[in-house]
Amino acid sequence: MSELGLCSRREADEWIAKGWVRVDGKVVSELGTKVTPSQKVTVERQAAAEQARRVTILINKPVGYVSGQAEDGYQPAVVLIKPENRWEEDRSPERFDRNHLRSLVPAGRLDIDSVGLLVLTQDGRVAKQLIGENTNVDKEYLVRVEYTKPGRLPDSELQKLNHGLWMDGKPLLPAKVRWQNDDQLSFTLREGKKRQIRRMCEMVGLRVVGLKRVRIGRVKLGNLPEGQWRYLSPDERF
Repeated sequence: MSELGLCSRREADEWIAKGWVRVDGKVVSELGTKVTPSQKVTVERQAAAEQARRVTILINKPVGYVSGQAEDGYQPAVVLIKPENRWEEDRSPERFDRNHLRSLVPAGRLDIDSVGLLVLTQDGRVAKQLIGENTNVDKEYLVRVEYTKPGRLPDSELQKLNHGLWMDGKPLLPAKVRWQNDDQLSFTLREGKKRQIRRMCEMVGLRVVGLKRVRIGRVKLGNLPEGQWRYLSPDERF
């Protein structure tokens, strides 16, 4: 079901437990049931209706908030999602409901010292698209840096940031890295190892002094103010 793009694996488990999944017309109630490619998997309308009610929220995360669970005394970004922090220019017709905070998980993380676009979703399909093993959704960051050596970063080192660096014993996927202005780089990545950009910069003698995620796929941070949030609109796709 997950491979067919019907739902996430977690949602599939929930739907099977509720009797909403059929194989060749027969209800499947046992998790892990084997299905052959020739068999037809269908789901009840209740599943689609429940999935349609699940929301995805975009927030401009400030420094000092963690993406997921609270840790080391720092609050999670989800605490900012309350009516008074909703962006007044949000064009989504969705009305805020406390149920929108249930099972809301980050689809990709930003470390505590970084700001910018953070996606929180109840929809397993969105989470899989953004952080699944085979994701091809790129993410763009603006990174303010200082060169820790005399002079300016050589072009050869900039090329290494684009392709050629290794991390955790494996080569990094090709990236798109270019100068945005004299002290700011634009990074576009299709992977997200822990503190990857900061570690990449350290490898070529750069120190990161500011990092902001400005785009995930086709969805941009835009003018969303820091600390405020909005719903992903029905017509938006990553």
